[in-house]
Amino acid sequence: MSAKDIQFLRITYLRGPNIWTYRSVMEALIDIGELEDFPSNLLPGFNDRLKSWLPQMIEHYCTPGVYGGFFQRLDTGTWAGHILEHVSLELQTRAGMSMGFGKARDAGPRGVYKVVIRTDHETVGRTSLEMARELILAAIHDTPYDVPAAIAELTDLVDNLYVGPSTASIVEAAYERRIPTIRLNAGNLVQLGYGSNQRRIWTAETDSTSAIAEGISKDKDLTKNLLAMCGVPVPEGQVVDSPAAAWTAAQEIGLPVCVKPSDGNRSRGVSLDLSTQADVESAYAIALEQGSEVIVERFVLGSEHRLLVIGDRMVAASQGENASVTGDGQHSVGELVELQINVDPRRGRDGNVPLELVKLRDGSPEMLELARQGLSKDSVPENGRKVLVKRTGNMTTDVTDVVHPDVAALAVLAARTVGLDIAGVDVVTPDIRQPLGAQGVIVEVNAGPSLLMHLNPAQGQARPVGQAIAEHLIPVQETGRIPVVGIMGDGDTTRSAKLIAWLLNLKGLYTGLACADGLFVNQRCLQVDKAMDFEQAERLLVNRSVQAAVFESDARHLLAEGLPYDRCQVGVVTRMPKASGLEDLYVGSDEKMPDYVRTQIDVVLAHGTAVLNAADDQVADLAQYCDGDVIFYADDEHHPRLVAHLASGSRVAFWRDGQLVLSKGQRESLVLSSKRPAVARLLQDDKLGTTDILVAACVAWALDIGTDLIRAGVKSFDQNTSH
Repeated sequence: MSAKDIQFLRITYLRGPNIWTYRSVMEALIDIGELEDFPSNLLPGFNDRLKSWLPQMIEHYCTPGVYGGFFQRLDTGTWAGHILEHVSLELQTRAGMSMGFGKARDAGPRGVYKVVIRTDHETVGRTSLEMARELILAAIHDTPYDVPAAIAELTDLVDNLYVGPSTASIVEAAYERRIPTIRLNAGNLVQLGYGSNQRRIWTAETDSTSAIAEGISKDKDLTKNLLAMCGVPVPEGQVVDSPAAAWTAAQEIGLPVCVKPSDGNRSRGVSLDLSTQADVESAYAIALEQGSEVIVERFVLGSEHRLLVIGDRMVAASQGENASVTGDGQHSVGELVELQINVDPRRGRDGNVPLELVKLRDGSPEMLELARQGLSKDSVPENGRKVLVKRTGNMTTDVTDVVHPDVAALAVLAARTVGLDIAGVDVVTPDIRQPLGAQGVIVEVNAGPSLLMHLNPAQGQARPVGQAIAEHLIPVQETGRIPVVGIMGDGDTTRSAKLIAWLLNLKGLYTGLACADGLFVNQRCLQVDKAMDFEQAERLLVNRSVQAAVFESDARHLLAEGLPYDRCQVGVVTRMPKASGLEDLYVGSDEKMPDYVRTQIDVVLAHGTAVLNAADDQVADLAQYCDGDVIFYADDEHHPRLVAHLASGSRVAFWRDGQLVLSKGQRESLVLSSKRPAVARLLQDDKLGTTDILVAACVAWALDIGTDLIRAGVKSFDQNTSH
């Protein structure tokens, strides 16, 4: 390793809850070598160069807990691992993936650290760490580093790999309500909830968006006909098949007219306010390029509006404006478009920004608009002349609070008529504050509407449309969860996990099980190898048939991948694992293991339960980290922790003369006797142990499974052929 270098020993993506946080992180094991003797204040010029390259890091509070805290740490002296953490997070933030969590901790050997950063995508997180290393080394050695180019490259990665902002708004709203989410593909297909209680979104489409409704919405002529049948005001129009037919239809409808594709989107190919044969015939060719058919409609004078309907209510509305430039006598129209319109940061080439770039392409509606004003893209308008460039697709101003209730009701009716649960309803009217009456019309109903105009309006209030969609899919009083049991120990939990799954199955729940013996669904084995690996175990939560799930895990899987679920209803720890065998993960001594294993209890829901072995002090001490209830168990009913827990009014379980007892306060339930032939045979044949039965009974108790079913489940366990 060269002098003053940072070496990556390993970079690990922890996808699920882990020893650092509840959300996904990158954990980099690094060796800073000689830099262990050179904190930042001993590196000549380093701090000044780093601050000049990334001045926005003044906002990093860091340990002092104040604005500029990280820069204070630089000035007083901090080490390369800590700097790597902050620079990586800053690069992600500059690239559009703002993540606030990071840690840098000594890993044991001199100069070796674990650097942890929050990230929502493995490739983005890994790249930000690698870029941060190169930037820091350049600042140390006073060599050039192109920070803007690095940020641009990382921004492209975020744009290509991360979910779009519309989807992200729904995911974040779900997270705020502790609704679990799973990204199902490289795009915007995301699952909200688990198993049989899940819902799915694809940006602003849901698993309730029917193919029939989407097909209707794409056929604008059919949509108008259906709306008209239901009394919704729509513009008169005709489908035409030639430029000549378009002009004939325009004359029959009455000038001026609008010409547009019957199945286009995002206002592409739409030409408005046409009154001459040449304009109508030119507009026909433009529209045909964007769709399979062309519609000629009556032109309605008024402003363009987009009303977002979710379920049975309108939740947001945006008003459009024309896009124009003002001549200066020096620049051409094309140059003015770049200088005055496309410079707007809310315009871009993809769906991550609310407005599209204006492109003056031959045969486009924009070029037709210019021609009607006697101009081309190369014309140089005189100083002060206003040139209209684009009439449609410029939704800029939030008007949600002023939409007339009758207009909102018609928008809901339009969405319902088409059959969409989420719809963007396009309304043209001079005044959205008044009923449509004879002054306005509904021109389109769109499936999968963009949310960006409502999340980031140029003027007015941003609307929580992601939250509205999350609430539409999963009502406020629900979470989309199924019963999840997580169990961890020191290699002693497989039989317990299988018995728990068996009890849930007998309760009538279609149950998934991921354990050391394999991956099971409804007692059927799907695979044998690597069933506890994150991706394999997560399959249970994606399965729409699964009504309950049991996950066995161990310290290695926790440290190397994280847990495959975000929270659990019941978390079990039977014995504290040892550090032996985990040296490659730099876990340290046995004394540090409780700091890691506590994760299993940290993820227990507030209305859930931790099941802990009272006879293992390190395990019993984990009770302090549980947000929910705690059940202690032990073989000896006189164990001090058990006695104290019972005296506090809490639940305990134990064996008394071969009898399994569940006790709370003065009430005891005798579950079963280990001396009964069926149970004794299981114990004798080593198919179950007394601890397995005790643990499973506690979990069943936490899940409101009655003692009769517990007793029957234990006795019939041997009859389950999958075991």
